[in-house]
Amino acid sequence: MNIACWSGPRNLSTAMMYSFAARGDCAVVDEPFYAAYLAATGLDHPMREAILASQETDPEKVISACLAPDATRPLRYQKHMTQHMLPGIRRDWLERMSNVFLIRHPARVVASYSAKREDPTLDDIGFRQQAELFDLCTSLGQSPVVLDSDDIRRDPAAMLRRLCERLDIAWTERMLSWPAGGHPADGVWAAHWYGAVHRSTGFAAAEGPLPRLSGPAGDLAEAALPHYERLAAVKI
Repeated sequence: MNIACWSGPRNLSTAMMYSFAARGDCAVVDEPFYAAYLAATGLDHPMREAILASQETDPEKVISACLAPDATRPLRYQKHMTQHMLPGIRRDWLERMSNVFLIRHPARVVASYSAKREDPTLDDIGFRQQAELFDLCTSLGQSPVVLDSDDIRRDPAAMLRRLCERLDIAWTERMLSWPAGGHPADGVWAAHWYGAVHRSTGFAAAEGPLPRLSGPAGDLAEAALPHYERLAAVKI
């Protein structure tokens, strides 16, 4: 079974990947379209050349790899960034995935992302693309799962149990903790982005009040908010 989890950046996505890896019956894949996305857009991301050298850049080959079963585990969890799914990449293959949408309030995303990369745009943080992919999955007759990272941090056991029920897979408390120091499946970009989660051994505690943003950061969060609210209305 291939599980595709779709989120934007700075959204608990790596912790969720570690959670599924900790099950023992699940292989994990970290952002398989990242190099293809950088090659197609020419964007200057941190560690760009290392990322391009580390991954396949042909989207069709990436899709084939995503659809292939894992030879060692019955489950495979794929961590996908919605902004990586550029318009030229076909999306019909999502029909063969169990799709999950991980959301986070845009004020939190913008505050966190801006600390790592300057002057983000709406396309960089993936909210618009996330809503489009959700609509695609529903048009295919699926009922994709939506869950909010804030809810996970408030009660990881309850939320992950619900997720497992929706995916029709067994729940295990192993999903609540993992070894510090990262995972062998981490992308090469982990050195820049994954510092906090590498120090973790489980989900962080509930977050406090929303950050107060102003100027371009505030405008960006406001632009992303309608896309977030659409999916939040159907979250588990």
